[in-house]
Amino acid sequence: MKFIHFLGDTAVMSGRVIRHSTRSIDTIITVIAMPIMIMLLFVYIFGGAMNTGDVSYINYIVPGILLFCIASGVAYSSLRINNDLTKGIFERFHSMPIAKASILGGHVVASLVFNVISLLAIFLVAFGMGFRPKADMLGWVLAIGILLLSVLAFTWIAVTFGLLAKSFEGAGVFSYILMLLLFVSSAFAPTDSMPSAIRVFAEYQPMTPLIESIRSLLLGGTADKTTLVAVLWSLAILGFFWASAMRVYKRRMK
Repeated sequence: MKFIHFLGDTAVMSGRVIRHSTRSIDTIITVIAMPIMIMLLFVYIFGGAMNTGDVSYINYIVPGILLFCIASGVAYSSLRINNDLTKGIFERFHSMPIAKASILGGHVVASLVFNVISLLAIFLVAFGMGFRPKADMLGWVLAIGILLLSVLAFTWIAVTFGLLAKSFEGAGVFSYILMLLLFVSSAFAPTDSMPSAIRVFAEYQPMTPLIESIRSLLLGGTADKTTLVAVLWSLAILGFFWASAMRVYKRRMK
């Protein structure tokens, strides 16, 4: 009974966040337009200088753009959470007979919804630019599963920093770290072309296995060790930041 109550409250809270967010057209445009502009820039301006072997550059870059889209999208979840916290919205919800976990749950579900829409937009534009995946049904299921797991993991990072930040301006700073990790990975260029010290970092930080596994699955490969590493990284990030967010949330709500 309590679980059904939690699900109902989470649906209401996520609906609230979605309604508020859809009124900010500039935010929606920014979240979708920025990754598309990056993709256009790299493919049509830098793509000719990139050596990606037998893989066309548009096929190579799409997985990195998808994660870039997620990283920029979850930043707004952090901003929305911090805004609700600093303006006393959380305290008002706590005075109501609702499941307390649904307050954060609503933000997480809304983040998942908006990121799925953004990812679909990226796929559509990529297809128009010549993206041609070769994945079978299982490959698509695994690739999409990793993307959704990444959304959840990155969203809980956003939740943690949104609760920790003292101001609205500071709530989204973490997204720059995510984007830096993306640029120092195999998202836009093979790690073989990097200096040795940077290459070692790029190959062992979490973004590279995420990108490599999605790329391999979309281009017709099968699940392998890289896929397992990507899933383990996502689960570790999700677990750590979920626990951190819950700890901070309880402390801030005392």
